[in-house]
Amino acid sequence: MNFTGQVLKEQFLHLNLIFRLSLYEEKGKYTMHYFGALWQILNPFIQIGVYWLIFGLGIRKGTPVDGTPFFLWLIIGLVPWLYISRTIIQGSNSIFAKVNLVSKMHFPVSVLPTIRIIGNSISLIPMIMITIGISIYYGIFSGAYLFQLIYYLICLYFFLFAITLLLATLTTIIRDVQMMVQSIVRLIMFFLPIVWNVHNFPEVFVNILKLNPLFYIIEGFRYSILGGRWFFEDLPYTIYFWSMSILILTVGSFLHIKFRNKFVDYL
Repeated sequence: MNFTGQVLKEQFLHLNLIFRLSLYEEKGKYTMHYFGALWQILNPFIQIGVYWLIFGLGIRKGTPVDGTPFFLWLIIGLVPWLYISRTIIQGSNSIFAKVNLVSKMHFPVSVLPTIRIIGNSISLIPMIMITIGISIYYGIFSGAYLFQLIYYLICLYFFLFAITLLLATLTTIIRDVQMMVQSIVRLIMFFLPIVWNVHNFPEVFVNILKLNPLFYIIEGFRYSILGGRWFFEDLPYTIYFWSMSILILTVGSFLHIKFRNKFVDYL
């Protein structure tokens, strides 16, 4: 477990560096755009609009999901997913893209995936606030359940750190991993409760889908904003999520520490 502790320690020791580089990269990304950082909000809403037209108006004919307007149900699942998919794809390539630049400095390479996680959060937090505002507009306010959104955000960040550290390490060693990640991320969305109400499927199929830890997070966002269920009411699934996340972090930390001094050799 020393490698996991070492990687986590590097994150806490370099928090200031992580936040500064995240803001710098995000600010630099939109300097040549007329709408500037507003694209952080516009891009997700354009994608949400497309999915709503196809799945909401086209396939479902505007019918609600368990009494919840489909647009609201959709946006609660899509907002975290758009952040997750972008962060996994960018985070998995973060070390390979920068290791040649930072290899000659005293720089903790393990913070590179974290910089992507924090940088992309700049659009996530306003999008969550807008989603809660839309929920209130529809007359739905979950009350105390909304507080557990903090718990699910912790789950989200922990899992993303674990998976991006693992994938960024593997991508640097084996370039094919990046192509596989991009393909799998595009496909996996349709196996999550984002555009489909998977609970209409047979229970055995839903149980298979729940093996994906992202299922736990997406469902958690809906329980928080729509209300109706606490995370501790399904204790076995909560234990499964944390066990999987810690396992991924342990494997990712081990491989990262073992190979990071040789990353330049793989370029």
